[in-house]
Amino acid sequence: MQIGPYQLQNNLILAPMAGITDRPFRNLCKHNGAGLAFSEMVASNPALRKHRRTLLKADHTGETGLRAVQILGTNPEQMAEAAQFNAQRGAQIIDINMGCPAKKVCSVAAGSALLRDEDLVKKILQKVVKSVNIPVTLKIRTGWDKNSRNAVKIAQLAEQSGIAALTVHGRTRACAFKGAAEYQTIKKVKQSVSIPVIANGDITSVEKARYVLDYTAADAIMIGRAAQGRPWFFSEILHYLQTGEQTPQANVAKIKSTLQEHMEELYLFYGALNGVRIARKHIGWYFDHLGSLPPAHKKEIYQTDSPDIQLSLVTSAFDLFDKSLPPKHADYAFKY
Repeated sequence: MQIGPYQLQNNLILAPMAGITDRPFRNLCKHNGAGLAFSEMVASNPALRKHRRTLLKADHTGETGLRAVQILGTNPEQMAEAAQFNAQRGAQIIDINMGCPAKKVCSVAAGSALLRDEDLVKKILQKVVKSVNIPVTLKIRTGWDKNSRNAVKIAQLAEQSGIAALTVHGRTRACAFKGAAEYQTIKKVKQSVSIPVIANGDITSVEKARYVLDYTAADAIMIGRAAQGRPWFFSEILHYLQTGEQTPQANVAKIKSTLQEHMEELYLFYGALNGVRIARKHIGWYFDHLGSLPPAHKKEIYQTDSPDIQLSLVTSAFDLFDKSLPPKHADYAFKY
């Protein structure tokens, strides 16, 4: 898998996810086999560009591997400026968000709402590509709704505009994250362009990863929600693609050590108070593999503002499980 001049280690990519794909999580997924990891979306609004929270989203200090930043907006000039700003801060790949279905994003005609205005899409793509000398990629959905699936047309505009690679989430904006992903549209997109195409949506098992690659003929796959609390999923997929065999499921000890590492990195990255608060959602996702967080510990873990106490409580919660056993609910990700 190659994007512009960059040869990826493999064709497994971590999706940009708001409030999730910060530097600690990106590094963790890369260490566990992801060939590329995108930052969470960064607003192109000049008033927000130098806000501390915005800068943290695309902080690359000490980041391993390629540095990729996703930008969001509707104004071609502001999007170009945002691309330049992030390139100057170390981004090696700029990704344009035209796939987010969130109401607060679409209400200002950004994200997947842009798919309704193909002329504006073309202006944004051309402006951003010309503004930087690094690869620009694009993430889209299959269309605004089932009556306006225009992913093929957008893909062709992207290729004509100089986009280096295209990710397609196999749902319309109207679908949000409901229903099954429509891989047939991704297959049509792949057949219509020569640039690399990345398939995204509902890839929750190693078998599904193999199926999506084979069916769509995509160059790579992008993993989003299935990696939450499961960063080792990338190495499991990679092993299966290379050997046709499944690796043993992560046991309690593996989940425990990975979560502890993740929590400590969050404390260092965000500071004590914010690190503890952000860690709470990740703790829940990791414990989903074991069924649920023990009730006796859940309230204390979620209410404390102390890193030491939170880490101690999480560690003691794991001691309730047999470390030699695989997760009781290893297929939990299928609920997505």
